[in-house]
Amino acid sequence: MRSPRWGYFRIITGTLLGGMLGFYFMHRAELKYKEMWSERLKKYEEEMNKRKAQEAESNESL
Repeated sequence: MRSPRWGYFRIITGTLLGGMLGFYFMHRAELKYKEMWSERLKKYEEEMNKRKAQEAESNESL
């Protein structure tokens, strides 16, 4: 039978490495999600500016 110290070492090491790996993947997912919403917001603002410009043109022609 192996020593309990080795078992504790494996459990602690696995917990720490698993936590770091999980943090890394969640951090990447969060950055990707923020970037996606940033792009959507940029497209929305461009669309709103186009609509305002079209409204201004139509009001000037009247």
